[in-house]
Amino acid sequence: MADQNSFTLVNEQNGNLAFKLFFFEDNSYFDHLQRNNYYSLIWIKEGAGKLKTGFSEYNFEQNSLFSFAPYQPFLFSSKFIKGVAIYFHSDFFCIHKHQTEVTCNGVLFNNIYDIPFFSVDEHLEATLNGVIEQIKSEIQNPGIAQYELLISFMKIFLIAASRSKSQQQPHTLQLKQVKKEPFILQDLKDAIEKEFKSKHAPRDYAVLLNISLNALTKITKTHFNKNLTNLITERIIIEAKRELYLTNKSVKELAYELGYEDEYYFSRFFKKNASISPQMYRETVGFGKAEIN
Repeated sequence: MADQNSFTLVNEQNGNLAFKLFFFEDNSYFDHLQRNNYYSLIWIKEGAGKLKTGFSEYNFEQNSLFSFAPYQPFLFSSKFIKGVAIYFHSDFFCIHKHQTEVTCNGVLFNNIYDIPFFSVDEHLEATLNGVIEQIKSEIQNPGIAQYELLISFMKIFLIAASRSKSQQQPHTLQLKQVKKEPFILQDLKDAIEKEFKSKHAPRDYAVLLNISLNALTKITKTHFNKNLTNLITERIIIEAKRELYLTNKSVKELAYELGYEDEYYFSRFFKKNASISPQMYRETVGFGKAEIN
C-alpha cells in the first residue's frame, strides 16, 4: 500500500502488480501513452476531455467508465479529471476463465467495434462506489481468504458494468444514413469474424459483401471511427493475444493458423500493432498453460 489513495497487491512469486485500486485528482497518471500489461478500469467521475486509443479518438464527459485490455494503448487529454482506477493482472483474475460468470470479454474488453467507455448512471454509480469501498477495506484490513473475497468483489463490479454497457450499446451504433447500412455493418462484422484468419485485405470483404471498397471504407469509418484495415488488424491481434495467453502453441504454429506463412513477418506485424513481441506478451501477460473452464 503506497499511500492513502493507492491500494496495491503484488504477486509474491514474481513481484509484479497483481491488483491495484487508486484514486486520482488530476491527469498526471494518464497524460502519456499507456500500454499496461494488465487490465485497466478507469472511472472518470469529474472532468471531460479526449481519449486516444489504438486507431481512434473520442470525446468524453464526466462519469465515464473506461476499460482497456492488456497492451491496449490509451491516452487522456484533459485539463482536469478526477476519479478512481482499478488495475488487475490476468494472473489475479482471468476474464477468459470467468467469461461465463461475468460476460465482460467482448463487452468491456476486446471489442473492436464499440467505444471503449460508457456513461455511469446513478444506479450503477451507487453499486460501483459500494464495491470500491469494500475492496478498499479488504486491502487495508486483510482477513482469511482475501483473494477469494476480492475476486467476488471484482465479479460484482464487472457484471454490473457489463450489464450497463450492454444496455447502452445499441446507441453507440445509431445509423443516420441509408437504411441498408445496418445490414451491411452487421454483415461486415460477421464476415470479419468468419474470415479474418484467411482474408486480411479490405478488398476481400468488399467483394464478399458485393459493395465497392470506397463505399465500404466510408461506412466503416463513419460508424466505427476506424478504417477497414484497422478492424481486420485488431481482430487478428485479439485472437493472437488470446492464443498466446491460453495455449502453448508456438509462434510459428499460431502464425500459420492466422494465415501467415512467415512467422517472422507475423511477429513483426504483431509487434507493430501490439507494441510488444508475441513471446514477450506471453511471458508478461499469460499463464501459457491455462485452459478455459
